[in-house]
Amino acid sequence: MESEATVLIVEDDPGLASALSELLEVEGYKTQVEHSGERAIERIRSENPDAVLLDLGLPDSDGFEVCKAVRPAYMGAIIMLTGSHGDNDHIRGLEVGADDYVTKPVSPPLLLARLKALLRRLEQISEVTDLSVAGGDSKKLNMGPLFIDRRARQATIDETLVELTTFEFDLLWMLARRSGTTVRRDELYRHLLDREYDGLDRTIDVHISRLRKKLVEFGGEADWIKTVHGKGYQFFVA
Repeated sequence: MESEATVLIVEDDPGLASALSELLEVEGYKTQVEHSGERAIERIRSENPDAVLLDLGLPDSDGFEVCKAVRPAYMGAIIMLTGSHGDNDHIRGLEVGADDYVTKPVSPPLLLARLKALLRRLEQISEVTDLSVAGGDSKKLNMGPLFIDRRARQATIDETLVELTTFEFDLLWMLARRSGTTVRRDELYRHLLDREYDGLDRTIDVHISRLRKKLVEFGGEADWIKTVHGKGYQFFVA
């Protein structure tokens, strides 16, 4: 998928949008550019690109609103482009459904690394699903009221479907399949984001917080996911 992937660049600065498009096309990606938040929402819903690079500052809305609007149905990768070096915008972007973020001025190697990591994970998901449909790798977990079907990529609580993003489902599956044991934070970074944990990055922490809220919203308990301070997280349904 990586080199053939379609990436929608949502950026109101024509110069930066052009530079990003050129950077990605040199790497073999197909790119589309949109400068308007409203039109970006329409294109994401109608064209379903493999990934979206989403700027926060848009003329008619902002990246947060675009992300919130499309995320319930869009399962591709979303990387926020933020001009802020503080945590607030980064955290808010992740909380509304972005998978990752890159701070401006954009570092081309960093952007490419994060985009490739997310697309690689989506490709692995597709391969697992294909194997499962063929009967080669059907995996399901049943823990009290929680049922997780990896082939269908669905989680239910008392038969109510939990609305999860692709990243949230992968995070839940990784924790739940090792229920009762501590999954280290650095392991989550390597497996889900394909990078090392630097001791400061809060990407996984924010995704964990969002996953907890989703589980509670659909009838679960916040303490199904426990923080093991200094180590990582432990999942257990009593």
